[in-house]
Amino acid sequence: MQDIKNRLEKETLLKDILAFSKIYRADRKSRVKYWFYGAIGFMVLVLFLPWTQNIRARGSITTLRQEHRPQELNSIIAGKVIKWYVKEGDIVNAGDTIAKLAEIKDAYLDPELLDRTSEQIVAKKSGISYYNNKVNATESQINALENSLQLKLRQLQMKIISDSMEAIAATNDFNIADAQYKRQRIMRDSGLVSLVQLEQRNQAFQSALAKKMSAEIKFINTRTELNQVQQEYAEKIFKALGEKAAAQSEIATGNAEVSKLTNQFANYTIRNGMYYLLAPQSGQVTQATKAGLNEIIKEGEKIVEIIPLEVDYAVEMFVRPLDVPLLSKGQKVRFLFDGYPAIVFSGWPQASYGLFSGNVVAIENSVNKEGKFRILIGEDSTYKPWPKTLRNGTGASGIALLKDVPIWYELWRNINGFPPDYYQAKESKDEKNK
Repeated sequence: MQDIKNRLEKETLLKDILAFSKIYRADRKSRVKYWFYGAIGFMVLVLFLPWTQNIRARGSITTLRQEHRPQELNSIIAGKVIKWYVKEGDIVNAGDTIAKLAEIKDAYLDPELLDRTSEQIVAKKSGISYYNNKVNATESQINALENSLQLKLRQLQMKIISDSMEAIAATNDFNIADAQYKRQRIMRDSGLVSLVQLEQRNQAFQSALAKKMSAEIKFINTRTELNQVQQEYAEKIFKALGEKAAAQSEIATGNAEVSKLTNQFANYTIRNGMYYLLAPQSGQVTQATKAGLNEIIKEGEKIVEIIPLEVDYAVEMFVRPLDVPLLSKGQKVRFLFDGYPAIVFSGWPQASYGLFSGNVVAIENSVNKEGKFRILIGEDSTYKPWPKTLRNGTGASGIALLKDVPIWYELWRNINGFPPDYYQAKESKDEKNK
């Protein structure tokens, strides 16, 4: 019995020793320090791995070109809606009719407005033609008066010459008669001639004096007639010139009225074409502001909005003024669009999944109300294309890629609060050639 008991005690002790050795591994050499050194080495190695510095900012989808953004269709004229040709959600092409308007202003309600305006233009042109004829007739009258005046003046000038010669001849006869009479009177005083002979010489002297006076009066009358003729024809010519000027004034007034009526006719014609509201571009009709028929639309009021279907999308991001000097045109930016799953490794963009790429297109020089600068990023054609299902206003998280630095440097920079390194995007060969 004692041997059996001793054997059992030995077996129990052996089992305890085996269990202790298995649990506490007292007989094995520890490898923890090797794992510790390996981990330290791995961490040191990781510190020297490249890390891409970046700037992160939120943004949203927009378009590069203004005409690709949602366009409001406004009514240029006031009117009321009498017919709709589309409904919200319809796809339309450029030039398709959206709605038809009817006139509400009393100045344009006449259905024969264009015809009546055209008749007024024709009437005014006829009046202008009449005054043109009157001007031509007045010019002919003035020419005739001037020709008649020239002939009359020539006639009177010849008559003046004739009268002057006649007056000179009468003066000579008077001087001769006067001298003969004086000699005859001397001879009568001397008794050499009779009284009858003296009276004959006196009669001849009186006749010469009368002819002389008559010739002088005739000459004066002819000169007076010349002045009267000049004054009379001048009055007639001035009167004709006044009538011509009045007719030309009427022509100018008529031309102004014709221009005004022509302008009105063109405006009426253009206005008739504005009763139909046409789509300015192809797209989808949304946001109709009028619910039905006979609703009044004011001038310049929006009636619907058209969203283009094919657009060049871009992302607008707002960055802090501190980060603006780090950005430049052509710089790469990675995006995480809302609604599209992605796995992001901030410092290793090549290892990320589900990101899209873009290039900085524009950097605005003014800040918004929040004190941030707006930048536009276009699609990167060298990377995978952006989703076709993107829509304006879709949110996006942007990661602007900067310089590649070691991880230890990035940790040291963040600990000290330093900004990322300044980075200038590399220019392409085409840009360098420019």
